[in-house]
Amino acid sequence: MLEAAFWGFVAGASLLIGAVIGITSRPSSRVIGLVMAFGSGVLISAVAFELTAEAIDRGGADATTAGLAAGSLAFFAGDLAIDRWGGERRKSMQGQAAGGAGLAIALGALMDGIPESAAIGVTLLEGGGVGVAMVAAVFLSNLPESISASVGMRNAGRRRGWILALWGAVTLASTLAAALGFGLLDGASQDLIAVIQAFAAGAILTMLADTMMPEAFENGGNVAGLVTTAGFILAALLSTVE
Repeated sequence: MLEAAFWGFVAGASLLIGAVIGITSRPSSRVIGLVMAFGSGVLISAVAFELTAEAIDRGGADATTAGLAAGSLAFFAGDLAIDRWGGERRKSMQGQAAGGAGLAIALGALMDGIPESAAIGVTLLEGGGVGVAMVAAVFLSNLPESISASVGMRNAGRRRGWILALWGAVTLASTLAAALGFGLLDGASQDLIAVIQAFAAGAILTMLADTMMPEAFENGGNVAGLVTTAGFILAALLSTVE
């Protein structure tokens, strides 16, 4: 469980890194868009090779389909609530305009991060190494979210210490989610693990389509497609050497 918690922290640490960047500088929307594009490609690959494929091997088509659908619906419902609270563009630099939405954006980050971090813990269940592609994917996907939200909070007059403490709490929650993803499922049935893996995959895919990829192409321009493919290739290669 400690190893799972460690890797969950490594992946979630980018939230703190992004917060530091957000309160000390102001990266361009294009840079953030390209980071999102690369992270999207890595996440797509991780979902395909780390989560869905393993879920099918463990529990078959029925468990995988049920998990994918449940994860997608759960994220969709939570995302609607976050949108109404002001976090609808939480991974976008445009979110800076609404500094008062910082808390909603942080809640959105928590909602995004829990299934991702839990999936990291699940990759350790068979006693092998951690899913490197999954860790890299979560790390990269967190950066634009915390950068954007931190700039908005800074513009709204929040103190730097308050901003860092907030993202520290979200990072801690992600760390715990990775540990629980391993600890609670250690010894569980293959069908249950498959459903959990597929649930995380469904939630992540819905998040990608709803938040990351539209913003990546809007802010990163036409080259975002190439950068997304580069991220996918890198993660696919990482999945073969684990």
